[in-house]
Amino acid sequence: MTRANLDKQPQEVAAMFDDVAAKYDRTNDVLSLGQARAWRRAVAEAVGAGPGDLVLDLGAGTGTSSLPFAEAGANVVPCDFSIGMLAEGKRRHPELALTAGDATRLPFADDSFDAVTISFALRNVHRTEAALAELLRVTKPGGKVVICEFSTPTWTPLRTVYTEYLMRALPPVANKVSSNPDAYVYLAESIRDWPDQPTLAALMQQAGWQRVAWRNLTGGIVALHRGFKG
Repeated sequence: MTRANLDKQPQEVAAMFDDVAAKYDRTNDVLSLGQARAWRRAVAEAVGAGPGDLVLDLGAGTGTSSLPFAEAGANVVPCDFSIGMLAEGKRRHPELALTAGDATRLPFADDSFDAVTISFALRNVHRTEAALAELLRVTKPGGKVVICEFSTPTWTPLRTVYTEYLMRALPPVANKVSSNPDAYVYLAESIRDWPDQPTLAALMQQAGWQRVAWRNLTGGIVALHRGFKG
């Protein structure tokens, strides 16, 4: 089994997700204590896509995160660099236009999408700043980005409990439900290493996104960041 390190070499990260593709969505539901579905709904509401809109769902994995956009009548392009995840997604959702692509070199033309979104995948990209710039490049002027990612709990007691859960409880639970438990050790480490809400907002602004703001979910365990292209 493959486990990526925090230097996030693309081939290692892709291979790790290839390993966990079959059980990935079920494992996430278990490890998030059922919150993953609520977080996906929050993303869909924040994007607000409707009929006729073209949405890029980057880091879409098996395409589960893309379903709310399709159900709203939008044209959604699920994109991921894990071939294993895409193959599993195509088996489950043959109606989706699943596309292989690297977040730092997206296979799309400038100004293509009305909205772009990435959920729980930005922290796995080797170069965060390059991915934010690529998302900006492929977004139409006036379009938006919505980033859903694990973040820093705002209440100190919750932050302490959450950190303990990540490093102590998460790996044993993953051992029971995942095909590659070591991948979830990386998951815990990558969450602890990820910047907090203001730092990610600053990175977005540096990449050129405007009117950047964020909203905390589940006490800041997850945050939704939003920005617009001028």
